[in-house]
Amino acid sequence: MISLPPPPPDARAQRDGPRRRGAVRDVLVPFLAGAGLLFLAACDQGGDQAQGNAQQQPQQPVPVGVVEVRLEAVTLGETFVGRIEAIQRVELRARVTGFLEERLFREGETVEQGTPLFRIEPEIYEAVVEQRRADLARAEAEQENAIVQLRRAQELVQRNNIPEATVDERQAAARTAEAGVLQARAALRQAEIDLGYTEIRSPIAGRIGQALFDVGDLVNPESGALAELVTQDPVYVLFQVSQRTLLDAQQAAGAQGLNPDSFVVRVLLPDGSEYRYQGKVNFVGITVSQQTDTVPVRAELPNPEGLLRDGQFVRVLIQPAEPEQAITIPQAAIQADQQGNFVLGVDGENKVRIQRVETGETLDQGRVVVRSGLQQGDRVIIQGIQQVRPGAPVDPSPIDPDEGA
Repeated sequence: MISLPPPPPDARAQRDGPRRRGAVRDVLVPFLAGAGLLFLAACDQGGDQAQGNAQQQPQQPVPVGVVEVRLEAVTLGETFVGRIEAIQRVELRARVTGFLEERLFREGETVEQGTPLFRIEPEIYEAVVEQRRADLARAEAEQENAIVQLRRAQELVQRNNIPEATVDERQAAARTAEAGVLQARAALRQAEIDLGYTEIRSPIAGRIGQALFDVGDLVNPESGALAELVTQDPVYVLFQVSQRTLLDAQQAAGAQGLNPDSFVVRVLLPDGSEYRYQGKVNFVGITVSQQTDTVPVRAELPNPEGLLRDGQFVRVLIQPAEPEQAITIPQAAIQADQQGNFVLGVDGENKVRIQRVETGETLDQGRVVVRSGLQQGDRVIIQGIQQVRPGAPVDPSPIDPDEGA
């Protein structure tokens, strides 16, 4: 019998290796699977326990700042863009021809009525006045002579020394002489008026603008304005009001039994400050502009200090003379979504709730009028809004409304 040599160690290892690895795999897979199930079960149990603990722990109240809603006296109104306009505007013009001899004012100053402003050389017109006086004197002399001749003729005709026709002629001559006197007087008056026109005086009290002609310029009635003069106290403010706004105001005033005297006009200057004097509406247009659908409205304002100038743009605020009671809150408390404006309020259990509101005018210091949705005594969150949600408990602390704004 021939015996075969044993296989080399490496060949046996190569033959038995896969078999051993398969056996190990068959043992480890069930073990690992069971261990994994035990681990997952433990995790699920731990997660359920953690969730149960979380549900058992109460949510901590979030500190917030709130203001208590209250009624306060506010003065509401409508704002418009207006323009200041002088009540009177006069263009100073020459009424006679001549060279400007003097300018008697400083540009931009305030002048009184009757103040001399320009002087046109008067010598020519003074000479004309003297000539017209001489013409009047000659006409009066001719009239006296005609009257004397008429009286003599009347005496002679009574003695039949002259015919009646002579008396008629002398009577006509007397009347002609009388007409000559009237004509000479009218010419003298005209010459005196022209002489008076050589001195141009202020027809009104007001502020005078820039002189458009210098001394030495030849001026006449066709030269145009020498300067412009405007009144400054009082002044008008003109603004346009939409037809809808005007209709709403009229209906609201009628419902409340108000009249035009129940409203005042305030003006905000270009720097944002409020003009110290109030005005009254004294004119509402009778037609509506077809281009803008607006009605012109005019108010009169006192201007003793001259702060308002002709042509100046201002903001016009029309308000009731007496303030009204309204609910106001800081604008920082108002939020908006697709449904409209709302605020976050705090109920009696110190939990957050959404309250829908209808807002109105915006006041000074960032406050807004609330027309509906809030009642006096409600608490509204104005600080810490981003840290809360509806239904969450809060720890409210009252704060100053101005601080919240």
